[in-house]
Amino acid sequence: MSPRELITQTRRDFLATSSCGLGGIALASLLGQDGLLADEVNPLATRKPHFAPKAERCIFIFLEGGPSQMDLFDPKPLLNKYDGQPLPDSIVGDAKFAFLQKESATVMGTKRVFTKHGKCGMEISDLLPNIATCADDIALIRSMHTTQFNHLPGQLMLNCGAALLGRPSIGSWVTYGLGNASQELPSYVVMVSKGRGLPGGSSTWSSGFLPSSYGGVMFRNGASPVLNLANPDGITAEMQSASIHALNDLNRLQHKHIGDPEIAARINSYELAYRMQSSAPELVDLSGESQATLDAYGVNRIEPPIKSNLGGIGNFQTFSRHCLNARRMVERGVRFVNIIHASWDHHSSLDPQLAHNCQMVDQPIAALLKDLKQRGLLDTTLVVWGSEFGRTALGENRKGFKKVTGRDHHPAAFSLWMAGGGIKGGQVHGETDDFAWHVARDPVSMHDFHATILHLFGMDHTKLTYRFQGRDFRLTDVHGEVVRGILS
Repeated sequence: MSPRELITQTRRDFLATSSCGLGGIALASLLGQDGLLADEVNPLATRKPHFAPKAERCIFIFLEGGPSQMDLFDPKPLLNKYDGQPLPDSIVGDAKFAFLQKESATVMGTKRVFTKHGKCGMEISDLLPNIATCADDIALIRSMHTTQFNHLPGQLMLNCGAALLGRPSIGSWVTYGLGNASQELPSYVVMVSKGRGLPGGSSTWSSGFLPSSYGGVMFRNGASPVLNLANPDGITAEMQSASIHALNDLNRLQHKHIGDPEIAARINSYELAYRMQSSAPELVDLSGESQATLDAYGVNRIEPPIKSNLGGIGNFQTFSRHCLNARRMVERGVRFVNIIHASWDHHSSLDPQLAHNCQMVDQPIAALLKDLKQRGLLDTTLVVWGSEFGRTALGENRKGFKKVTGRDHHPAAFSLWMAGGGIKGGQVHGETDDFAWHVARDPVSMHDFHATILHLFGMDHTKLTYRFQGRDFRLTDVHGEVVRGILS
């Protein structure tokens, strides 16, 4: 290694590759300070945050596709007044659209009724009556904006901070920064409801260029939540244990000579998988939950009929289980949980399909917030509802559509909300213009959003970096300001 390469290494990279050159006592001291094992780097060792955190864990509910903000969280009475009329060029400007024909598009009104809820008087749509009862715990951001108007880059921006494949997700950054608080379960778990699917797939929860230990672990539905976790027929627990110990002895020898962090990740993965063989099935076994809890989440509810739905049919019970399992996960030390449902991409049939999706998520999300609060977990558990962008006030008049019944993608102004984990509930941050077209006050970018989440976990987003290909990368790139107005 050249002197220049040595100087530009991060401290973590240096420790991961050093097998000589430091005195044994000094090396042991530094390893101990960083929470590293004596004979190998433990990539998931718990690490101290930069400052005292408000949030210890996060449940991030990602509703893929772009829920319509003016039908859920951002009431706009002028939509109905100007229904069927074009918006002036001074508002639309040079906006880009996925499918909408700008020259002939007109305003599309809404059937939704907004009423005030909680002591704070937050206005929320009639499609979310249960979440509305939690208004005093929610900080609703109506002034979100992003740079991307198509799904895949938009989803990457929301989840990874850049519209590029191969970047680490926010759950991976949190795990990289703080390690794993659980010995029996992954630090970062992902649960996906079946539907049309995610354009980016696992890239939305991958570790990107970070070591693979920091990536999300997908939990499937059913008694065997992790693929290939159970032993094959004829393999006893003792045989499995002996095999893992032998493999990891070989891996430790290789790591000692090479220092590749992926070898440390492999060692950790084998050992965690062995422990999860008992902890993961127990986690998703809901037989110990009371009937009142199961009913509150709607675990056994009957899904109402709908002719077709982009988000898929048959997800009501699955989404309820995901919300209940998320609570069980954070109780057991899982640091970051992604609940993903696709799709909310309502280019047509907005009214029936949005109503169906909202009925699916409204009850279990509200139950999750109330359950966490009742158990004393909400104060330290951040809950997020978010998507990659919103929808247009203009109805989508795509060529070939007989009627205008949906809305196109809209990145310039949309809504998301946060609760718990250091958030000051019962408030609305920012506002949009009369047609939810532009942010009118207190804009919040994706990088601001990410900086705020890291801040709640006790991390300075400008200092949480990883050197890759000669550059120090961070989740917020070179941008981002903490949205301090929503903090408690």
